[in-house]
Amino acid sequence: MAHHPGNDAGGFAMEQWDHIIVGGGSAGSVLANRLSADPSRRVLLIEAGEDTPPGKVPPEVLDSFPGKAYLNPRFLWSELRVTTEAMSHNRPGERPRLRRYEQARVLGGGSAINGQLANRGLPEDYAEWEERGAQGWGWADVLPFFRRVEADQDFGGELHGTDGPIGVRRVFQDQWAEHARVYSEVLSRTGLPYLPDQNGCFEDGHFPVPISNVNDQRVTAAMGYLTAEVRARPNLRLLTGTQVTSLAFTGRRCTGVTTTAGDFAAREVILSSGAIHSPAHLLRAGIGPAAQLRNLGIPVLLDAPGVGQRLMDHPSIAVASFIPPHARINGRSARHIFLVLRFSSGVPGAPGGDMGATLSSKSAWHAVGDQIGTMNMWVNKTFSEAGTVTLSTSDWRAHPDVDFNLLSDRRDLERLMVSFRRFAALHALPELQAVASDAFAASYSDKVRAVADMTVKNRLTTAILAKLLDGPAALRRKLIDSLIVEGDSLPTLMQDDDALEAFVRKAAVGVWHASCTCRMGAEDDPMAVTDTQGRVRGVEGLRVCDASIFPVVPRANTNFPVMMAAEKVAAAMLEGSK
Repeated sequence: MAHHPGNDAGGFAMEQWDHIIVGGGSAGSVLANRLSADPSRRVLLIEAGEDTPPGKVPPEVLDSFPGKAYLNPRFLWSELRVTTEAMSHNRPGERPRLRRYEQARVLGGGSAINGQLANRGLPEDYAEWEERGAQGWGWADVLPFFRRVEADQDFGGELHGTDGPIGVRRVFQDQWAEHARVYSEVLSRTGLPYLPDQNGCFEDGHFPVPISNVNDQRVTAAMGYLTAEVRARPNLRLLTGTQVTSLAFTGRRCTGVTTTAGDFAAREVILSSGAIHSPAHLLRAGIGPAAQLRNLGIPVLLDAPGVGQRLMDHPSIAVASFIPPHARINGRSARHIFLVLRFSSGVPGAPGGDMGATLSSKSAWHAVGDQIGTMNMWVNKTFSEAGTVTLSTSDWRAHPDVDFNLLSDRRDLERLMVSFRRFAALHALPELQAVASDAFAASYSDKVRAVADMTVKNRLTTAILAKLLDGPAALRRKLIDSLIVEGDSLPTLMQDDDALEAFVRKAAVGVWHASCTCRMGAEDDPMAVTDTQGRVRGVEGLRVCDASIFPVVPRANTNFPVMMAAEKVAAAMLEGSK
């Protein structure tokens, strides 16, 4: 059998596997496919969430509009809470607010719930990876593996793959809502030209969003890499609905895992649980900063000071506005994001193309979501590297403590302020007023999340509010100010530096690009956790392969860089055993 659910695992407990992959997300799906292509290797893939088998992928996952998946507790570690605000050293006892941070718990991982954006970053990002000690990970080295991932339906040539497992396409201008078309005209006129291929042009501009989507349906890593043919391989087993509770060691060699379905032995274990949960597995195994581990009573197997340190994400804020009926999507497309921006902040010390943004012509699944457009902007080349993943208990059932410390480098704060004012000011233009009126500062708050829950109450409440918002302009403004806006008005934020800084500090959240907590690096770098093939330094039989190993987060949505990294690590493993 190619698939074994968690409750029938006893029949193969303690079998010897060549590779156990912990986590069936974007990286785990790639690794399971590529490693099991060698029939001499026995591969076990363990995923805590549910399976998404061919022909039975949940419709919420398949939907081109991701809002039905990425806030759905069925597919999430729904109890995970994190902090995002930079912690003040002047008030060491004060802990910032805890927020939900959606991390996937389903086969396919983040690729099953994300916005489907399929971009890679800039060549300079991977040059920096090499500079930080990841030799062999420069642009020329990683490009072949990006190409191996994708089947681009729109572009070919040396920068694009055409026969990979993950289909990539774009929704071009002729299919955009009027809301997006007018924004495009304004952006072109104000210095950000329309460029058709974000993955083939590295200049500032705005682009039709490349997406992992074919025939108006999402393509997850599991759909692309764990096909019926792959699942039928006799040397591959998928074990879903199963959590790994601990790693097994003999001395400093990892020899397998203990799970909620039993014990499994392996020649090698690969952690592909993401930048939050992979370091947590290491810490619970006694691999991490020694003082932290001793304080928790965890025996220190290896003093590895970099584990869980230098967590990164892309901090973001947003400007939202009301879309009148004629400019809405109006059912013409299931997609909500039509265009993506790359631009330069101009802040001293920041490189070109350091910022990113998307324009959403729909903000949620409900009736009010159809009426609200959002310009979501983020620091794409972030300088803040002070985030941490730590444990408060050795209990595997507890999530780790996650502090993103997003704006710990003031340049990130300044760039969000500059960008906010730049794009908020555009809403005063008459042509934008016609498709995006009543602009306001938006934040992804707990109130927004609560309304985004797919409940009957929310459906009815938003239907009533939507009818009122389509009414007289004065009533609409009053409703937006009283029911939607949280904090200062847009005119106040445009004129008052202190008010804008306070808004950015409170509202800035990550965009689910958690990275860098088990970084690759040079052998003499004490903070490097893994080598350039993902092997955990100082132990044997253990690798990490996911966004944890990034030396620095690239200027990209992280799903395609993660799949690229898994392709590259798998190729090195297969080549190394020849």
